[in-house]
Amino acid sequence: MEIKPINSYDAMSKLAAKIVAGQIINKPKMVLGFATGSTPLGMYRELVKLYKKSKLDFSKVITFNLDEYLGLSPEHPQSYHYYMYENFFKYVNIREENIHIPKGNAEDPVQECLDYEKKIKGLGGIDLQILGIGVNGHVGFNEPNINLEARTHIIQLSNETIKANSRFFKNLGEVPKKAITMGMATIMKSKKIILMAWGAEKKKPILKVISGPIATEVPASLLQVHNDVILIVDKKIYPSSTVTDPLFYPSKI
Repeated sequence: MEIKPINSYDAMSKLAAKIVAGQIINKPKMVLGFATGSTPLGMYRELVKLYKKSKLDFSKVITFNLDEYLGLSPEHPQSYHYYMYENFFKYVNIREENIHIPKGNAEDPVQECLDYEKKIKGLGGIDLQILGIGVNGHVGFNEPNINLEARTHIIQLSNETIKANSRFFKNLGEVPKKAITMGMATIMKSKKIILMAWGAEKKKPILKVISGPIATEVPASLLQVHNDVILIVDKKIYPSSTVTDPLFYPSKI
């Protein structure tokens, strides 16, 4: 795991975008896994800037989003489909047929999960996966549990996640209780992963990811066994001066 402590959210966003851009330049027809939420918004803005400066071409890029709320239509303002188009897709030259987001309002959600997984596998898996982390250590919507699902599946959201996400809705009661999410095995098969974490509330789960025991109760801790993870982290959460384990040294930026 390569740890990059960052002084500002803007710097984190620019670094993440720089890494993504480099991967696209090296492999124009890459499979890119996207995340939603507050953390990656700055990265999407930076990628749009690079596109507008003609420094980045998304015409061959294929994307898969991590998750979607079960029951929400693509037009719902709090759906991740809506989020991706409003914050990124409509500003770049990505092809509609190359965009994949789970259908939250699918008639058969179980079949939707199977089909989604099949599409990912058919393209050889994710080349680069962007991840955020929940306050309880979840990635995607893989919630802490004794058991974790390997593949794309329907998940019951924890009360902690529902409460955390209620800031995006009018009230707590409007937050969907279930979602479709990539499973941990699907995520872990990604060739490269960027994990972004910003804000004091992410300190506890991030410390568990870096040096805690690997446990399904902290799904993100499984990233310790992946061979190519870049952790871009708020310096206030994990300053470089605290790094002592040679396995987890912060690289120069």
